[in-house]
Amino acid sequence: MFSIPIRVYWEDTDAGGVVYHARYVAFLERARSDALRAMGRGQQALQQAGLVFAVHSMRVDFLRPARLDDLLEVTAEVARVGRASVVFSQRILRGEELLLAAEVKVAALRAADFRPCAVEESLYEELKSMQGGPNA
Repeated sequence: MFSIPIRVYWEDTDAGGVVYHARYVAFLERARSDALRAMGRGQQALQQAGLVFAVHSMRVDFLRPARLDDLLEVTAEVARVGRASVVFSQRILRGEELLLAAEVKVAALRAADFRPCAVEESLYEELKSMQGGPNA
C-alpha cells in the first residue's frame, strides 16, 4: 500500500474549519498520482507513452471530518486490475482514525483521442503484482 502525508491548510476548509468535501477528492488524486510516480510511471511518462488514466467512477464514504492543521495519511492500494481499468482502494486517516474510505475506478485512455484502450503488458503485469486487499 502506498501513502502520502497531507497537512490540512486554510484553503482546504470551509468557514467552520472543516475540510470541504471536494478537497478530499483532490487528496485522493494526489495519492494515486504519487503511487504511479513511485512506480516510475508518472503522469508525464504515461502521456508520452500514449496513455492517460481518467476517473470512471468513485464511491466515497465520508466517516469523520478532518479539520484545519490536521496531518492526514492518504493511501492508495491497487484493488483490481483489468486490461483497460484499475480500481484503487483508498483511505484517509488521522493517526489511527479512519476519516474516509473510497473506491476509485480509473479507465485507460489513448492520450491522442481519449478513447478506451488496453494497458500495455508490462504496466498491466506491474499493477497486477501490486494488487492487494480482499478482491485480489
